[in-house]
Amino acid sequence: KIVFIVFLAHYLSETKNGNQLKRFFTAIGILILPVGLILAQPDLGTASVYIPIFLVMCFMAGIPSRYIVFILGIGIGTIFLTIIPVWNIVIAKNSFAVIGALTMPKLRLFFIMATALITVIGVIGLRYLPGKKYFYWISYSFLILTISLVLSFAAGKVLKDYQIKRLIVYMDPSIDPLGAGWNIIQSKIAIGSGGVFGRTFLHGTQSHYRFLPQQSTDFIFSILSEEIGFVGGLFVFVLYAVIMLRTLKIMRNSSSSFGCYIASGILAMFAFHFFINVGMVMGIMPITGIPLLFLSYGGSSLWTAMICCGILMSINYRKYDK
Repeated sequence: KIVFIVFLAHYLSETKNGNQLKRFFTAIGILILPVGLILAQPDLGTASVYIPIFLVMCFMAGIPSRYIVFILGIGIGTIFLTIIPVWNIVIAKNSFAVIGALTMPKLRLFFIMATALITVIGVIGLRYLPGKKYFYWISYSFLILTISLVLSFAAGKVLKDYQIKRLIVYMDPSIDPLGAGWNIIQSKIAIGSGGVFGRTFLHGTQSHYRFLPQQSTDFIFSILSEEIGFVGGLFVFVLYAVIMLRTLKIMRNSSSSFGCYIASGILAMFAFHFFINVGMVMGIMPITGIPLLFLSYGGSSLWTAMICCGILMSINYRKYDK
């Protein structure tokens, strides 16, 4: 992650006066290499961390927002179109025929061809009727939809069964309470049983009776909330807020665009890890295996966080350099 942040920051700072579309597509190429290698493992959770880092750094580098929204729209559309057919089968019991059609290869191909045709019509209209702005938005929107349909089809083939099951269980953990939904259910019980001030240190029932797996890594916040309660959890929130606000200040005060872009990438990484991990243990985000930096057990995540802090201190030290 650190190498990706530094390399992308270097490229964006060296090309800040260049063609924005070329910069954006080259940046996507820089993104695809590490994400593709990580997905090949497969490790969807770690790969997902690169997306907000990429988007925030591109935004800070002055890439037009319509390009960033384009990528964001494809990502959201792909996730939605991957999950919704399985949700219709597992939870809704095939209640929606239109959604069920997405599971049929021929109908899915028809949808892809239809949206692609509308996109082409929009591009032709934009080419020969340049004054009609709605042609631009038609082609823009339907191109996002077309790419999302294609990628969701590919995702359905590539994603493992347990990864799709995690996404479904996130919507309704009760469909598999003793299997994929166990972690989320036990995590909520741990957080709720902590109350305001917690059960006191080393007296948590969920952790010490081993009801909650991965308690020192992915679900460390659940254990903290059970033992030190709402007050302790709020204190953790405050500490992370201080770290992120300090990172934001360093980013704003940086004397170079290179340092600013690096700090923005680190800020995005810190924020994504925090909000996804805490949201995951509360049941408002799917389980992705993303650790809580500085707190989760694991040498690599701690090393990454500490190296990032060192880089931020170096950027701050040089804030008056010209």
